[in-house]
Amino acid sequence: MTVYPDTSFLCAVYRVQDNSEAAWAYRESLKEPLCVSTLLAFEFRQSIRLQVWLHGQEKKKGYSKAEADQMLTDWESDIAAGHVVIVSTDADAVLRMAEHLSDTHTALTGNRTLDILHIATAKHLSAKSFLSFDERQKKLAKAAGLKTPL
Repeated sequence: MTVYPDTSFLCAVYRVQDNSEAAWAYRESLKEPLCVSTLLAFEFRQSIRLQVWLHGQEKKKGYSKAEADQMLTDWESDIAAGHVVIVSTDADAVLRMAEHLSDTHTALTGNRTLDILHIATAKHLSAKSFLSFDERQKKLAKAAGLKTPL
């Protein structure tokens, strides 16, 4: 595996937003499937569901259930077609790496738990690059030795 994405990258792939063109272009350039952990797959689906709830609270926020359903359908289609592969991880190994990243960086950079877990997962899976549009997360990924091409 050469790259590992975060939720911001996946959202830009499956819903038109400011970073979508960059995400689509990068994804098109990949010569391998996009590999994700079960944790990332869950966070992606959860973020979509949360956006539906936000939209229900205030129509100017989030997005509609129809849009969410389309995103999830496209996601599942990409999994079925082999464009996205859900890979197994050793949760204990990922947590040990996450603990190390937290201990050495969080007090300085304010990283969030899931962001640290995604970077630890990328390291655990021997990814070379981390795909994100989140600047704080990219900073941690670089500190962890990952390239951030976006």
